[in-house]
Amino acid sequence: MMAQLRRRLRATRNLIPRCLRHARNLPGHRLAAARDRLMPRLRATRDLIPRRFGSARGLVRLALARLALATGMLASFQLRRPQEVRRVVFVCLGNICRSAYAQQIAIGHGLPAASIGLSTTTGAPSPTPALEAAQRQGITLQNHRATDLSDFTILPGDLLLAMEVRHARALRQRLWARDDIQIALLGTWCSPPTPHLHDPHTLSPDYFDTCFHRIRQAIDHLHQTLRDAR
Repeated sequence: MMAQLRRRLRATRNLIPRCLRHARNLPGHRLAAARDRLMPRLRATRDLIPRRFGSARGLVRLALARLALATGMLASFQLRRPQEVRRVVFVCLGNICRSAYAQQIAIGHGLPAASIGLSTTTGAPSPTPALEAAQRQGITLQNHRATDLSDFTILPGDLLLAMEVRHARALRQRLWARDDIQIALLGTWCSPPTPHLHDPHTLSPDYFDTCFHRIRQAIDHLHQTLRDAR
């Protein structure tokens, strides 16, 4: 798979100089017409990345996470004992956007739920863009306050659901001795699987909506998985 990816990258790099050489040989009117046809596509592509992936970094991290998922590198972050889950705990970095929203969606499904941040200030509120994005989804985060992992008690039967691969690995590193909990990637319940749910904090309202939609979809499917296991 990596070899195929490298071939595609080389083909893309070689295509750009060929296109430029061809463009230099076009008459002025044909060059203008080609430019007019190409520009809307370029603008659409430019707008697509921040809307669907948050940023170029978000796109790259998602691609790498999907590659890791496809090659079995994330097998240790799959839910293997759904019948043992007693509570779902959503985990991100700051516990003010993604995990905060996920907690409210899970509570709406009747699931025992909590949320925490790996590096946050306990008591911090959600920022205004997160409040507004949640409100557009019919959810309020007005009363949410962040909780740092160090201030949280992890219980037997907890299913810790990370938003990113690096979060899952950080949890495993800190909680390696706990065999009474499970760690999984929330985005693997998305369709298609989205093992990296990029942080919308400081990004566009459009991406906030995309991210929150993916989180809701994942929890809908997770709820079905846990219900079927009972």
